Amino acid sequence: MSSNFEKKNLIGLIPARGGSKGIPEKNIVSLCGLPLIAYTVKASLNSTIDKTIVSTDSNEIAKVAEEFGAEVIKRPDRLATDDAPTEPTIGHSIRELENEDYEFSDIALLQPTSPLRNSIDIDSAYNKYREGGFDSLLSVFENEYFYWDQKGNPINYDFRERPRRQDKDWEYVENGAIYIFSKERFLEHDNRLFGDIGMYVMPRERSIDIDGPLDLKLAEKIILEEKPNMGNHQETLEDLGLVIFDVDGVFTDGSVILNETGDESMKFSRVDGKGIEILKKDGFEVAVVSSEGSGIIEKRMSKLGIDEVHIGIKDKLSVYRDIKDRYGFRDKEICFCGDDIQDIPVMKEVGFSCCPANAQIEVKRISDYISRKKGGDGFVRDIQKTLTK
Repeated sequence: MSSNFEKKNLIGLIPARGGSKGIPEKNIVSLCGLPLIAYTVKASLNSTIDKTIVSTDSNEIAKVAEEFGAEVIKRPDRLATDDAPTEPTIGHSIRELENEDYEFSDIALLQPTSPLRNSIDIDSAYNKYREGGFDSLLSVFENEYFYWDQKGNPINYDFRERPRRQDKDWEYVENGAIYIFSKERFLEHDNRLFGDIGMYVMPRERSIDIDGPLDLKLAEKIILEEKPNMGNHQETLEDLGLVIFDVDGVFTDGSVILNETGDESMKFSRVDGKGIEILKKDGFEVAVVSSEGSGIIEKRMSKLGIDEVHIGIKDKLSVYRDIKDRYGFRDKEICFCGDDIQDIPVMKEVGFSCCPANAQIEVKRISDYISRKKGGDGFVRDIQKTLTK
């Protein structure tokens, strides 16, 4: 059993081949507005993992993975067949990294079909692996069911003495979300599990493995209701005191309506207006910084009772820093909501960044929270619910 506690270099390896029978292009199918694999990439990047890698044979998956911040190793076709096991893919990735002289000691294997596993799960599993001195570790969930075999015989209980739930000796189900092991020991055993094996227990609701359409529907329902992907950002939410919004594409859908005389109009959501009201009642300071210079924006924000309004701004970062200094907030105490590339400098500086479902891919890549709601269609209210939950 390992007892070496010096700093180790941990890579996150996400195996994602292009073929899929149950759901076409499953690894990049849309789940609440995001490609499925993006959930795992973002969880890895938000964890203590040092390097996040996607192993794939698919150019489409590679493109999506890189857009969300992962590095890509292209695997040969022989490792991407329906019956190809994962272990040869792990070995191939190790060799590719060693060819680049990249040094690492441990691997966290993260399957892309576990979108509800978050960064806290990854960090907690790795801590257990290290502190427990395990040779390898897998994630599991508690089994609550009584099983019978095909011949009608009970497998894991005696029906004559049916145990109460609280008295049952638990079995655990492998959920496939996380496997952690050392590189050197993997090369010895050619298997992801070996030696003294540890288990990291995850809640059943975060253990969903996307295999068919029903799994997608269930995962979507959980994401919308519970937001399990907040991960390490959950503590950050407690520090927030100032929320800054862009307008175009955030309060609106980005459209401008012109009448016959050339006058502009914009559509705002009353639901979003209620969100602003609740944020303010809950003690949040609210500000608006928009690159658009429309007087319509000023009128709408005035009606919502937002006094800190800046329109026609080209350098949002400078205005952001001015607001921060005048209100006496630190970066970690500020949330910024934007949707386009001009918002990225501010989003990189704040403690918590958010974007709507219709944001540009460059913005989604760096956002801490990506809403399922679109700008102008409940996004601001969704942010309010997230921050005041």
